[in-house]
Amino acid sequence: MKPSSTLRAALVALLAFTGLAFSSAARADSGFLTLTIYKAGWIIGGSGGSGVLTFRGRSYRLSTGGLDYGLVFGGSKTVLRGRVSNINRPSDVAGVYGAAGAGLAVGRGARAIVLTNQKGAVLELTGHQVGLMANADLSGLAITMR
Repeated sequence: MKPSSTLRAALVALLAFTGLAFSSAARADSGFLTLTIYKAGWIIGGSGGSGVLTFRGRSYRLSTGGLDYGLVFGGSKTVLRGRVSNINRPSDVAGVYGAAGAGLAVGRGARAIVLTNQKGAVLELTGHQVGLMANADLSGLAITMR
């Protein structure tokens, strides 16, 4: 092949790849998520809970679990609600979400968080936390379909 033919073929391949990437992003959808998470710890903490994903008119039950490491003290219950975006099917929500954070809850407090998993699902959640919890930690949250 001549250099100009090679360049032209590479450009066509690049445009085709870009078109596929944009078309799959354009097909991505969003849903609504509710999570209830119980968290407790002393240096190392753990969390567990459940939730519901509403996607394309259907509800899907979820389980959550996670670990925290750093300054973790106390126990709390957090209820989060919000949007999940960039998903093509309900199972795209399942995965591991990681975050670094700090917070203090004495009694009742507000929470807001944005997380992304390895499949590209983006959680934008707000809610409230009840309990006694102080944390400055790295945490991971796994969501699975039930």
